[in-house]
Amino acid sequence: MVAATGITNLKWFNAGCYRPKLFYCISFAAALSVAACSENLSEPAAMTTRPDQTETLAANFGGSVRFIEANGIALRIVEAGSGPLVILVHGWPESWYSWRHQLQPLAAAGYHVVAPDMRGYGGSARPSNIEDYDILQLTADVAGIVAAVGATSAVLVGHDWGAPIVWQSALLYPELFSAVVGMSVIYGGRATNRPVVKLRQEAEEDFFYTSYFQTPGVAEAEFDANPRQLISRLYTSRSPGTPTHPPEVTDPSAAAGGWLPRLGEPVRLPEWLSEQDLDYYTAQFEWSGFAGGINYYRNGARNWDLTPQLADARIHQPALFLAGDLDIVNRNATPEELAARMAPNFTDLRDVILLPGIGHRVQQQAPDETNRIVLEFLASLDNWGQSKNTVVFAAE
Repeated sequence: MVAATGITNLKWFNAGCYRPKLFYCISFAAALSVAACSENLSEPAAMTTRPDQTETLAANFGGSVRFIEANGIALRIVEAGSGPLVILVHGWPESWYSWRHQLQPLAAAGYHVVAPDMRGYGGSARPSNIEDYDILQLTADVAGIVAAVGATSAVLVGHDWGAPIVWQSALLYPELFSAVVGMSVIYGGRATNRPVVKLRQEAEEDFFYTSYFQTPGVAEAEFDANPRQLISRLYTSRSPGTPTHPPEVTDPSAAAGGWLPRLGEPVRLPEWLSEQDLDYYTAQFEWSGFAGGINYYRNGARNWDLTPQLADARIHQPALFLAGDLDIVNRNATPEELAARMAPNFTDLRDVILLPGIGHRVQQQAPDETNRIVLEFLASLDNWGQSKNTVVFAAE
């Protein structure tokens, strides 16, 4: 394991002394000032009374917790193993915990695995301004992790929102990132035209969640009021085959209300999501609130404005795409169709894989198969990751 820096003793954290302003003002290797730290945070929308289980759960999955400074902010990471660095970047609305099934297998194969809470999530910093969540900040956070853990390069793996972050990190920091795996969301290149982002959804329009997210304070107020309902309903709706009750709202118009009542309440949780898993996700969002993660969606046009250098740019590192064939994001596209859309933007796209019968959260729903595919990809990389061990996976 790379020698730890920063905060390693979290007894005060688990004892309930976790405070919005104070927490991020603990000194790091290159400390932030207390004033700057306190000005860069937003208060959580809902304070949880649950004891934090991060250290315990990380240990259960073979990891340990520490805090680092990356790109000038505090990030909480869970890490395992030693060797070449692999960074696992989660999506919305998730956390490091979405990679719990990958930590031990990748570590056992000879890699140093780091799964951060991205900015705005869990134990990491939550800047106040929407602009603090643009793609340059998000990719700089990921790049900053490399030096913060004592490495000089890494392979990136990203799911959902983590996928566009790792694709663009590979483009913006080619000297740092040796290869990239995206899950669920393909890289189809920079849009030719600037995205048109409406500041609010008109009442007569059909409801669409990304449009709903654009007005600051609206979506997060709905979700902060009931994190457990949002997570259980959303995760279930993206997990085909899990039964749900009929949604309370079936009127497609935006005027009919928010998102929660449009998502059917699960009859039971998906098999891959336990009550303990749901408890932990819920507690993390009770603490952090949803505003930070939603702010990622509010930077679409700004991201385009900030990245003119990516016009016609191609990802030259070895790359892999993985998703479930039932993932709603890809709208029933075949591997061949997705590969055709991706190929012009890559010089070394190794494969496009869709796992049969699997929905959106592929690494949680099909962890063994995901781990096998990722490890085979890592093993295929030339002159990288020489300290690999042999790992035998149990059948799903």
